[in-house]
Amino acid sequence: MTDNTQYLALYPDGHHETVVLGELLNKGGASGKIYRDTTHEKSVAKIYHDRNKSETNRKKLEAMLQNRPDIPTREFKGEEYIQIAWPTALLEDSQGYCVGYLMPLIDTEKAISLDYLMQKAVRKKLGITENYADRVCAAFNITTVVAALHACGHYIVDLKPSNVSVYKETMLMAMFDCDGFSIKGEQGARYPAEYVSEEYIYPEGMTQTCEQMGEEQDKFALAVIIFKLLNEGIHPFSGTPRKKGDMLSLQERIAQYHYAYGIWADEYQKPHPYSIHDYFDKTTMNLFERAFTKGNERPSALEWQNHLDYLYNHMEKCKKNPNHAYFTAKGCGLCMLDEKIKAEMKEYKKQQAEPVKVRGVEVAKIASGENSAKAKIKKEQTQKNTKYYAFAAGYFLFFSALIKMISPFSETFRSIGIFPQLILIVLCIHGINRWELKLYQSLPENINRSWVSMLHIYAVICLIIAFISVNNLSLDILMPPPLTEK
Repeated sequence: MTDNTQYLALYPDGHHETVVLGELLNKGGASGKIYRDTTHEKSVAKIYHDRNKSETNRKKLEAMLQNRPDIPTREFKGEEYIQIAWPTALLEDSQGYCVGYLMPLIDTEKAISLDYLMQKAVRKKLGITENYADRVCAAFNITTVVAALHACGHYIVDLKPSNVSVYKETMLMAMFDCDGFSIKGEQGARYPAEYVSEEYIYPEGMTQTCEQMGEEQDKFALAVIIFKLLNEGIHPFSGTPRKKGDMLSLQERIAQYHYAYGIWADEYQKPHPYSIHDYFDKTTMNLFERAFTKGNERPSALEWQNHLDYLYNHMEKCKKNPNHAYFTAKGCGLCMLDEKIKAEMKEYKKQQAEPVKVRGVEVAKIASGENSAKAKIKKEQTQKNTKYYAFAAGYFLFFSALIKMISPFSETFRSIGIFPQLILIVLCIHGINRWELKLYQSLPENINRSWVSMLHIYAVICLIIAFISVNNLSLDILMPPPLTEK
């Protein structure tokens, strides 16, 4: 999608020119869309959604153009790496409204979210460097950007890993959406930030709006990011609660200063079991102590920059694993962590292999016994069913052949008379009824009991047919008498 709209670009040195927008590169966030600048190859334009904020946006952008931080573009292997998409010119439409600004084009394909550096599983999945020194380097590079902004009186406020990108090749930063920062203007003017994110809000900021936040918020959030980069993605206010069922959110822990990795143990939680903070050097631990405990002056971005520069140049490479590094005589914390995870996995597999017991009896054997008992019951049930079905078949055959069986005795039955024969039939039916009752009670639950009644009815029918046959009676006696006319 190509825009082709023309705008007037106003530069801080006073000159201006017409620029033409090209294709839509990004729909952007809540504030605006990103378009290619066809007039300048290495430039893009951000066009705001809300034209009604023209004057507010103009003042903030003018302050940014006049007070640019010293964050230079770096060169590595013949390629340029732009570290911040700071405005280069203000854009006006034909009616004089401020509609957006121009900024340098950052190659997003070379950069990834800082979040992706935090955890080993994510790094492995995305093919990101596993070298610990690179994460220390990334921590140093972000402090240089934040320190440069603070030197100009600007604050990021919504500082968190997902809002910061890092170049995979160099570990240099790539900062976007700078117009969302808190910007210092002339004569004490301040153009505040509009957003801030939980899990990175400093404790004192819980009673403030993001418009009131400034350097202290940045100092706290920066220390959180550094801690996570040095400690395998573990948040400094996460940990294992000492009481079961007691679960505060991360921001609630921050508000109550529940920092579990300091000099003194925290009353609410213990450190994360996979933390390597015990392997940090003393100065690093003191800086974190100041950043996260109550009543201390937080380290500035510049102080962190100087310390991380020292760490990067003085850390020791691990002899066991070339991707590891360490800071003190304690040795390599990453190797310790690897061994701990391996030991836990070995123990877990061992527990999985061992039989589980209940009151000293193996669950597998209990289950096996239960299965055997069920199989035995099923087998017995099948045998019973077979017996009942065989009996039913024999019963049907017996009554079906009843006429043939009594035919040789027809003369005898006729000689005793019809009335005694009827009495004999009634006695037979009575016996069948009593037998039917006992059979009904002994039937398995899975057999339909209606078939017993069918046997009874069939037997009665066969007895009646045999009685008629023996006495040479006509079947008409079973029919109702014909109707006669009156």
